[in-house]
Amino acid sequence: MPRAFRLSIISHLAAIAVGAVAATAYLAVYSVSSQSLADYISVICAKAFGSAPDAEAPYLAENVSAMTKMMIDMGIRPSGDVDADFVAMMVPHHRGAIEMAQAELRYGRNEPLRRMAQEIIVTQLQEVTAMRLAVGQALPPSKPSADQIPPAALNDSKSDNAALVKEP
Repeated sequence: MPRAFRLSIISHLAAIAVGAVAATAYLAVYSVSSQSLADYISVICAKAFGSAPDAEAPYLAENVSAMTKMMIDMGIRPSGDVDADFVAMMVPHHRGAIEMAQAELRYGRNEPLRRMAQEIIVTQLQEVTAMRLAVGQALPPSKPSADQIPPAALNDSKSDNAALVKEP
């Protein structure tokens, strides 16, 4: 076995061991008080993001919110149907990815990452639809996203539309 590979394995095992010790210590200190999963996730994220610049705070807050909601919503009561349970857990997981991608679009500046975030939104929505259809679930009614102009607003009057079109 090459030396570099052995060192890589040893360093990974050491990192896992340190993480396990840290998690155990954290749980020992904070398990005295009863906390919700949301509180637990918020505390972990707040500690991890505590050193971030203030300008990044809105982005991080949106991500913590998305991750907290995702983790809570993934905690389902098993139904006895593995496929339905898989969908019940994966839909919030995909919605979390969508919300995190939307935060990247709002705050990110890197164009390749912004394009990737757009692709994540599209593919995750498609996968949610496919999973729901695969287990016979009805799809929720369509609605415009928060940053879209509702179709009715486009057809109101020419004067309203004039405000939407910029002249060169």
